[in-house]
Amino acid sequence: MKAQPTRWAAEDLWLSIVTLLPGFTVEVLPEVDSTNTELMRRARAGRAEPIVLVAESQTAGRGRQGRTWVNQPGDCLMYSLGLMLNPVDWSGLSLVVGLSIAESLQAAGVSGGPEIGVKWPNDLWLRDGRKLGGTLIETANVPAGIDAACFGAGQGTPRFVIIGTGINVRPPQASAVLTTPATCLQALDPRWTAPTALQRLLPHLVKDLLHFADHGFAPFVERFAQRDVLQGQAVHLSDGRSGVACGVSADGTLRIRTAQGVEQVLSGEVSVRPASMALPVSGL
Repeated sequence: MKAQPTRWAAEDLWLSIVTLLPGFTVEVLPEVDSTNTELMRRARAGRAEPIVLVAESQTAGRGRQGRTWVNQPGDCLMYSLGLMLNPVDWSGLSLVVGLSIAESLQAAGVSGGPEIGVKWPNDLWLRDGRKLGGTLIETANVPAGIDAACFGAGQGTPRFVIIGTGINVRPPQASAVLTTPATCLQALDPRWTAPTALQRLLPHLVKDLLHFADHGFAPFVERFAQRDVLQGQAVHLSDGRSGVACGVSADGTLRIRTAQGVEQVLSGEVSVRPASMALPVSGL
C-alpha cells in the first residue's frame, strides 16, 4: 500500500510564528542532504531571513563531532530553524533549545507519562536514560549589507544561527550505530506525528529564543534544573574526569563534584555511568 503524503499544515505553523519573526517562512522538502547544511549554504549566499526548513528524508544528516544521524523516511521529525541573532550572551543557547522542546512535548503528552528531560548539553532524554532526540547548533557569517531581521539585545556582531533538531517519532531502526537506548514519541503517545510535534514545539521555541537573546541563560536556570537528567548522577567526561553532576551555572556550564571539588565543564561529552556504555551527544 502506498504511504499517504505527510500533511504539515505549513500555513498554520507560519501564522503562529510570523508575528514573532517578521519575514518568517516555512519550507518542506521531500529530501535533502542535511537541513543544517542547506541553510548554511543559503546563509553564505546572503539568504538570512528567518525560516524553518523541514525534511521528510535526509541523505547526510549530521550530529555533533561529525556523527551521522540515522533515519528512515517517516521515522523522525527533522528540521532546522534559522534566524539572525545578536544575544546579550551566547552561553547556554543549546540548553535553552533542549529545555524548550522538552517542555513543549511534555505539556502535550499523556498525563503521568515518562518525563522528558535534557542531557547536557543538547540531547532529549527520558529520565530512564532512553534518548528521544538531539540538536546541532551552528552559526554563519552572512555577507555585508544583507538586510534581514535580527533579534537580541547584544552589542556584538549578529550571526545567522541554525538550530537543527532530530526527534524520533516512530521506533528507531535497529542499527549498530545506536549505542544509546532509544525511544520515540509514539512510544509515549501513539497519536504523535512529525507535523503535530513541530506545530507544538516551534512557537514555544521561538518565544524562548527571543527571551534568551534579550536576557541570556540566567532566567532559564531554574526551569532547566527541573529537566536536568544528569542532576545527581555519576558521570564521566571524555577527557577522563569523573564525578557527580550538580546542575548548571547561570552561563550554562555543567557543574560536577569531583574529589578536587566542584569543577565547571564548558564543553565536551558527558556520559552517565556505567562507563561501559558509550552515550554520544548527537543531533541533526
